[in-house]
Amino acid sequence: MLVGVPKEIKNHEYRVGLTPAGVRELVANGHDVIVETQAGAAIGFANEQYEAAGATMIDTAAEIFATAEMIIKVKEPQPVECEMLRPGQILYTYLHLAPDPKQTELLVKSGATCIAYETVTDARGGLPLLAPMSEVAGRMSIQAGAHHLEKAQGGLGTLLGGVPGVAPAKVLVIGGGVVGTQAARMAVGMGADVTILDRSLPRLRELDVEFGGRLKCVYSTVEAIEEYALEADLVVGAVLIPGAAAPKLLTRDIISRMKDGAVVVDVAIDQGGCFETSKATTHQEPTYVVDGVVHYCVANMPGGVARTSTMALTNATMPFAVAIANKGAAQAMLDDQHLLNGLNVHAGQVTYQAVADVLGYDYVPATEALLANQSKPEAA
Repeated sequence: MLVGVPKEIKNHEYRVGLTPAGVRELVANGHDVIVETQAGAAIGFANEQYEAAGATMIDTAAEIFATAEMIIKVKEPQPVECEMLRPGQILYTYLHLAPDPKQTELLVKSGATCIAYETVTDARGGLPLLAPMSEVAGRMSIQAGAHHLEKAQGGLGTLLGGVPGVAPAKVLVIGGGVVGTQAARMAVGMGADVTILDRSLPRLRELDVEFGGRLKCVYSTVEAIEEYALEADLVVGAVLIPGAAAPKLLTRDIISRMKDGAVVVDVAIDQGGCFETSKATTHQEPTYVVDGVVHYCVANMPGGVARTSTMALTNATMPFAVAIANKGAAQAMLDDQHLLNGLNVHAGQVTYQAVADVLGYDYVPATEALLANQSKPEAA
């Protein structure tokens, strides 16, 4: 299979779909890889490293989209990229379609086979291709929150860990999954007063054991969210409903009553955000203020540490990429239910129910869509 890796074009996005090591893995399996010139240069992956791994460097993204059978990216395709996709072509990347009707419309129109990293599953019920970036984003949420609590950044001027004689900042983490756990780990490590909310009692018990009582584990209710948010110096939104829009857990009313100079970090912004006042920002302009509260809602947080993120992501995505290249997308998914769960759009049909429900498309089960189109030519 001819695999293409274009340079990311989203604002301040320096990650790249494959490391040179990832290229070498595909080449070792008998596939050809083309990479856009300078795709990884900003994070220390030079053209020469890709060539040494067996890739051919291509000057333009247009040529990659025109010739590659599978496109491997990081972020959701921008409109100009969606318009370059073609029927039968495979797109393998993060999509986050539920809050993005325009992207969904363009992908449906393209006729391409679109596999979303964030809905691929594993045998334990986890999301293995989302987890590495969730780990990065969770850790970064505290790093970013601590920075923006500084007075010069618009915050209250509070040191997260305090000092002897001065109480530490109060941190509220909403959600006890991968993001929330990593956020809590960083906040506890920095000496903050941390509370984590979740609606799973078994998960709260696990967190209590894991952290040895160094944070407060509280069952998440409307009342609990309000109580702890109003006391907090920093709130991290870390909730996820796979493939669906995030629920709005922190209301505009609560935001309006929080401390002036408090900071909220919405890690769920890729799925529409879990605060009513959230809107996507970029690394170039990461924050804005609503009712005196600093909002950090960068939609590609892991892009801020793009080298670490790229290596972590390629480690997770590579086995599936090799399977797709070896077998073709349809057969690889029919052989692996977990990869099949990643199929969001195929041949003009929406194949992920949460996306179809929220955006008003007819839902076609992934297996049904694949079998119906098996007789048609597929990129393989």
